[in-house]
Amino acid sequence: MIIAVDGPAASGKGTIARALGRHFGLPHLDTGKLYRAVGLALLRAGVDPADAVAAAAAARELDAALLDDMAITDDATAAAASIVSAHPAVRAALIDRQRAFAGQAGGAVLDGRDIATVIAPHADAKLFVTASPPVRAARRHAELTGKGQSVELATILADIQARDARDSNRAAAPLVQAADAALLDTSEMSIDAAVERAVALVKAQLAAAA
Repeated sequence: MIIAVDGPAASGKGTIARALGRHFGLPHLDTGKLYRAVGLALLRAGVDPADAVAAAAAARELDAALLDDMAITDDATAAAASIVSAHPAVRAALIDRQRAFAGQAGGAVLDGRDIATVIAPHADAKLFVTASPPVRAARRHAELTGKGQSVELATILADIQARDARDSNRAAAPLVQAADAALLDTSEMSIDAAVERAVALVKAQLAAAA
């Protein structure tokens, strides 16, 4: 069984995908970490993430250790990931790794921007998780201040809106809701309520396909 979870930054898709993995006993992959790792590799090498050739090379030679690097959650890394993910060659270099994870025996849960549309269009259940930009910015702000980082809410909102624009308007695998994906807007939901609703949506899709 494959469960595809897509959505914009800070929508709650990662938290929901991990919870779905636990509920259904499936391994989980945050595919965004692959792009963040590529972005981090470029930043540490002093290379502009907009350099498509260098980004593609970094994706092909990706060091798996970067996936567990603490810096992978930094805002600078996230911004770089949004830029490198727009390069078709980067997406091509990472697609096989994602599809191999999805295709493992027993299935998996994957979250990202193009899981239901590109990586696993044949997924058994598909969710598109979203929330309003102000709500997503507030969540990100709370997360960062909780880590002791000082950052303005307005700055985070502007960054989220910029990332949304890049992700939705890129030529390669833009962020869109798959036609057969269930929409889950978490703007007014607690984490527990969002997870409960996600489980119900997945079960409904599985039952409909049975």
